[in-house]
Amino acid sequence: ALVGPSGAGKSTVFNLLTRMVDPDRGQVLLGGVPVQDYGLEVLRDQFSTVAQDSALFDETLRENVLMGRPDASEDALQRALEVAHVSDFARAQPLGLESRVGPRGTALSGGQRQRVSIARAVLRDAPVLLLDEATSALDTASEKLVQDALDRLSQGRTTLVIAHRLSTIRNADKIVVIEAGRVVEQGSHDQLMAKGGTYARLVALQFGEDE
Repeated sequence: ALVGPSGAGKSTVFNLLTRMVDPDRGQVLLGGVPVQDYGLEVLRDQFSTVAQDSALFDETLRENVLMGRPDASEDALQRALEVAHVSDFARAQPLGLESRVGPRGTALSGGQRQRVSIARAVLRDAPVLLLDEATSALDTASEKLVQDALDRLSQGRTTLVIAHRLSTIRNADKIVVIEAGRVVEQGSHDQLMAKGGTYARLVALQFGEDE
C-alpha cells in the first residue's frame, strides 16, 4: 500500500510502472527486468487498474465488462460478474446485461460503476493489480460491497493500493509512506504504529473513521 498526503507522488509510482511517464534517473523493475525492456503492449498487459473514477462507456453492461478481455467465454464473463457483485444489480436492469450504462456510466450509481470496473479487471486476469483510491468516493454500504469484490480480485496476484482511507490498507503486507516524492517509512501496520512516526500520525488524524 502507498500512503501519504495529496501530491506526495503515489500516483506517479503507478504511472512509472505502466510507462505513462519514464524516470529521469534510476530504474523501475518488474520481475527484475527494467520496464523499458518490455514492449509497451506486453508491459501494460501485466496490469489491471481500478481507479476512483471508473472509465465506462455508453455501451451495454456486457460490452463494458468485456473490454477487459473481448474474447472471454460466457463462463468467464459470468464468473467475473459474480466475483464483482455485478450480477446482484444486473438482473434488476430492464434488459439485464444488454442494458446501456449511459455516457460515463451515468445510468448506474457510483458503487455499481466501480463493480463494473472490477468485473472488467477480474476478466482481464492480469498478474499485477493497481488500485487507485478505488473506494474513496463511495458511501458506506457501497464501499463494503466494492471492498469485498476487491478482496476477491486481489487473491493470487500482486496488488498495489493507493488509499487515503487507512482502514482499507491495514492488512497490506507492506505499507510505504511517501512524502514530497520520497519514501519516509515502510513496514506493516503494526510496525509503523510502533514507530510513532508519519504513518502513526496519519492514523491518529483518521482515528474516528478507522475505528
